[in-house]
Amino acid sequence: MPEYLAALTIILLVGMVLTRALLMKQQGIKALKFGNIDKKDFLIPPFALFYFYIVFAQAFRLPAVSRQEFFRSEFTPWIGVAFCTAGLGLLLWSLISFGRSFRVGIDTDRPGRLVTSGIFALSRNPIYVAFASVLLGQFLIFPNWILLVYMGAATWLFHRQVLREEECLKKHYGEEYTDYCRRVRRYL
Repeated sequence: MPEYLAALTIILLVGMVLTRALLMKQQGIKALKFGNIDKKDFLIPPFALFYFYIVFAQAFRLPAVSRQEFFRSEFTPWIGVAFCTAGLGLLLWSLISFGRSFRVGIDTDRPGRLVTSGIFALSRNPIYVAFASVLLGQFLIFPNWILLVYMGAATWLFHRQVLREEECLKKHYGEEYTDYCRRVRRYL
């Protein structure tokens, strides 16, 4: 059962982000700005699709790259489900808190207002915390070396993106953003 919930987590995660982007498009806001600043970002989607396949292959017993596990436990996958659920809840709260300022990628043209309320009063980057929670949860459900490597690589990529976003936000919002950084932690 946890295996199917891991696959469902991916569907819900991608579905929430795409639904939000489509709703914003209907309001005349282009929310998908991914790759506008760094064209190398387009290397990420193939790796994401491979990750999705790994999870679905494990869940539905499709041909897998590796089925080797670091450990096996009856309880650990359920802890993973809890992390996935928490990550989805945090993502949903983030999307709601973002309002019309939600973007995938950095929007240098029309960034929207600086969001400091809702979940953003507790964390400056709750979406990345949500993604990390999901990745950790899926590793606990499928404890293999590939998902461990993905978790490490994603952590590095998330932090890299956060630093790029912070630089852009400092330029655009100035002292307002600096004051926000003093009050609210970067992650947790």
